[in-house]
Amino acid sequence: MFEHNYRDEATTKKRMWITVVFLTILFFGLTLRLAYVMIIKGSDYSKMATEQWTSRIEIDAVRGKILDRNGAELAVSGNVYRVDFDLNAIREYLKKHKSTNEDIAPKIAAALDLTKEDVLKKLNTKLPSGADAGAAHVVRRIEKDVADKVKALQINGVMVSPDTKRYYPNNNLLSHVLGNTNSDGKGLNGVEYQYDKDLAGTPGVRIAEINRKSEELPYTISNFTAPIPGKDVELTIDRQIQMFADKAASQALSDNKAKAVSVIVMNPKNGEILAMANKPDFNPNNPYEGAENFDGATASDKLQKMWRNRAVSDSFEPGSIFKVFTAIAAMEEGVADKGETYSCAGSVKVLNRIIKCWKRSGHGTETFGEILKNSCNVAFIEVGKKLGKDKLAEYIKKFGFGSKSGVDLPGEAKGITKSPATITDIDLATISFGQTNTVNPIQFMAGFNTIANNGTWIQPHVMREVSHVDDQGNRVVDRKFEPKTQQVVSKEKTTKLREYLEKVVSEGSAKRTFIDGYHIAGKTGTAQKVNSANGTYEAGKYISSFVGMAPANDPQLTVMVSIDEASAGEYYGGVIAVPVAKTVFNDIFNYLDPSVISKDTSSNTDAPDAIIPEVRGMKIDEAKKKLKDSKIDFDIEGQGEYVTDIKPTPGYTVKEGSKVNLYSGSSGNYNRDVIVPDIKGYTKEGATKILEKVGLKAEFSGKGLMVDEQTIQPGEVVKKGDSIGLTLSDDVDD
Repeated sequence: MFEHNYRDEATTKKRMWITVVFLTILFFGLTLRLAYVMIIKGSDYSKMATEQWTSRIEIDAVRGKILDRNGAELAVSGNVYRVDFDLNAIREYLKKHKSTNEDIAPKIAAALDLTKEDVLKKLNTKLPSGADAGAAHVVRRIEKDVADKVKALQINGVMVSPDTKRYYPNNNLLSHVLGNTNSDGKGLNGVEYQYDKDLAGTPGVRIAEINRKSEELPYTISNFTAPIPGKDVELTIDRQIQMFADKAASQALSDNKAKAVSVIVMNPKNGEILAMANKPDFNPNNPYEGAENFDGATASDKLQKMWRNRAVSDSFEPGSIFKVFTAIAAMEEGVADKGETYSCAGSVKVLNRIIKCWKRSGHGTETFGEILKNSCNVAFIEVGKKLGKDKLAEYIKKFGFGSKSGVDLPGEAKGITKSPATITDIDLATISFGQTNTVNPIQFMAGFNTIANNGTWIQPHVMREVSHVDDQGNRVVDRKFEPKTQQVVSKEKTTKLREYLEKVVSEGSAKRTFIDGYHIAGKTGTAQKVNSANGTYEAGKYISSFVGMAPANDPQLTVMVSIDEASAGEYYGGVIAVPVAKTVFNDIFNYLDPSVISKDTSSNTDAPDAIIPEVRGMKIDEAKKKLKDSKIDFDIEGQGEYVTDIKPTPGYTVKEGSKVNLYSGSSGNYNRDVIVPDIKGYTKEGATKILEKVGLKAEFSGKGLMVDEQTIQPGEVVKKGDSIGLTLSDDVDD
């Protein structure tokens, strides 16, 4: 009996302990589960719950404007509409009307010009948990007529609300600088990307509590946060100067049948970019159109190439425009411009390589100023040798080459420069006159501005200031761009160098830029392109360039023109890039206040040059047509049927629109005097055409690509039918 009771008591205790342990484990498990739900998954479940009992609508902020320096609008946001689905409300609507998503999808699709499948996908949107979503975005930036069609459907839960759309009032103008936005209004490139945080603003939100039928509760107060508009970004760009640059670049692209053209205009005193034009370009209002015309393995490659700002992102060997920096380095170090002379026989041997000057016959004995005016490769090789690789590399780095300029535009290329340890004697020679190292255009301009700015390098930039309008309607400036500066070389030496560069324009390879009454200093360049795949120079492919500043004694303006792969026959920088720069300078001089850049004398300098053609011996009507084709006006003296003489004489250079005098007679007999035109720098084909136009013949010698000498100098009087001896150079770097 006692033994039996003992066994029952032991069994009971054992069962109690098992129960206690089980309950303890269960309690512990429940505690862990509760902790997991409350702590780890709490925010997720809270979010899911909130989605079920609230209706949340995001309200986009109006994107800030992009303005030019004078307040002209370059990018603005206009009022349009968007469509969103309140899926909870739509589900209640479908129950009430005994309909399905399949029933309403075609109607919505027709109103929005979408496919039924696209609309159904939105109507069936799920949460990450797999539950039905409470809302879905359908489409943005629709016009009012489309929005009205959607409203007319009267489907509860299909919400039409205000939205904004980005507009670019000037279409293609400044497209590579401005960039564009995606469908959500986010900047993709250019200023839109660079200053997206300033322009975007802060979205607003409206949150309302809803009942189980997805109807707003009448006693609840919506949580509403108003959107904060984006700030305005004022650029350094002057829209009028941009138009000048754009027009000149378009004309250069067409005239030269070039692959691309870039024109940059800057203020060297503060680093402000006044204009930056690239052709071909695109319309940021339709930023995906036209990409098929660009090279690329994929559609995305083509698009990126169309959008790429070549003035910032492309690097190239600068050619002779780089001689400016070799010259200033040598002047600063005291190894040049000391009264010394240089001897050029047309080529020089460096180690086992013969390096030729662009002038095959050589320049003879030259002063330091003359080697700049003549752009003599042989002399600059000697200057580079005097400097030495360490010093030359030091100045290259000082001027910012080999590193980004810091321009506030995306995608800047660093360029490639050799370190002193890797510079061979041949490298030293070629770097001295602009080969081997590469630069990008805006980086080069920052260096060139240093010469214009008395030796002070200044960071280039397009943003002038960021501002907003406060609650009282007052404009408040949030910040201004503060460019970095650095003293690189002396004022004394840059002043002297500018004097030499002015002679390049008045007497040297850039003389087609000369504008009577204005002091322009500059340098031309024609550099053969390098094949990126194999590192060799590509036959027939060149980058022709010109850089200039005005006025030479105290520059307020710098201009760079770059023409990539001209294919209309001419490619020499002094022939095709210089006239483009002259047009830009002329337009800007006429636009700016005279106090900025004053003119010494008054003369007709606005029009391009024209060579008077041979019209003597022709019938009057035929002569009139030929002169009109050359854009030359005329007066006619006499009543004869034939032109017996013309003043000035054929071959003489005048301005387009200038008036010449025609003398008529009864026969085709006439004075046969002809003025010899300047044809240095033209190709064989181009020189032949010019001489034929004035009735002269060409006799070529040499096997080069361009004319570097003519036996009879420009301006001399010869007889119609005479031959002019022309020497062709076998190099093109000017």
